[in-house]
Amino acid sequence: MAFFSFFKRSKEEEQKTLDEGLDKSKQSLLSRIGHAIAGKTTIDDDVLDNLEEALVASDVGVETTLQIIERLQQRVKRDKYVGTDEFNRIMVDEICRMLEENASDASFKEDLSEAGKPYVVMVVGVNGVGKTTTIGKLAWQYKQAGKKVYLGAADTFRAAAVEQLCIWGERVGVPVIKQQQGSDPASVAFDTLQSAKANNADVVLIDTAGRLHNKVNLMNELTKIKQVMKKVIPDAPHEVLLVLDGSTGQNAFEQARQFAAATQITSLAVTKLDGTAKGGVVIGISNEMKIPVRYIGLGEKPEDLQLFQREAFVRSILGIK
Repeated sequence: MAFFSFFKRSKEEEQKTLDEGLDKSKQSLLSRIGHAIAGKTTIDDDVLDNLEEALVASDVGVETTLQIIERLQQRVKRDKYVGTDEFNRIMVDEICRMLEENASDASFKEDLSEAGKPYVVMVVGVNGVGKTTTIGKLAWQYKQAGKKVYLGAADTFRAAAVEQLCIWGERVGVPVIKQQQGSDPASVAFDTLQSAKANNADVVLIDTAGRLHNKVNLMNELTKIKQVMKKVIPDAPHEVLLVLDGSTGQNAFEQARQFAAATQITSLAVTKLDGTAKGGVVIGISNEMKIPVRYIGLGEKPEDLQLFQREAFVRSILGIK
């Protein structure tokens, strides 16, 4: 069984969740794009200028917006005459190509036997972004697929983080390894991996401190956790997943930069997209960080955490079938 195949529900179910989750972002972006091309029969510089404003206002980000506009200018120039219907198709095509070139949904090892056992994910992110909830949802989906999961409560700085993880552990039916508040996070990670390895677990998810107290301390703490885990499993962690709150828009960019400077991030999860009109931030982060977006959070239910698929996402947020 492919490692991540359990995320694959029917295409109809996935699309329905995606469309509903991105509805606020889609309505916001569609209204702006509609204004940009209203009454136009061809795509000229005025349309592209208005589209640029629409994309920036939708939190796609200035750098990514300029790249999109440049690609569209070249495409329109090459194709000579482009009506608005064809322009929609071109826009989806060029955004998807841009994200593909920047490995926005780079492939991961899907076969558990290839990835090693257990597969260890260290999860990072500031408080309030949905980090612990994302861990719980991932644990639920792995458990539903018949995987043996262990959770490590290495965010020992905040008591509520340990309690929240334990609640998820009870709800999902997976063990949570913890210590007293204020304990050494690396010690918790070490104990978690030892227990998981001894009990032949498939997946380990390690929660870490959700604070940017300062970059040096954060770097030292995360580096120590990784070094200690390697004493148990030499190639751990297999993945360092940064969780970002999509509803914060451009602030998510800054968090991503801060954590990328503090430790090597290998993948991103962007949460809380269902309650915001700022879903365009996913396109910007995917493109600018050069770190693949792995998951997107589209609602409260565990199954509302989806694998990011660039074309489906771009089509949904632009309202183009």
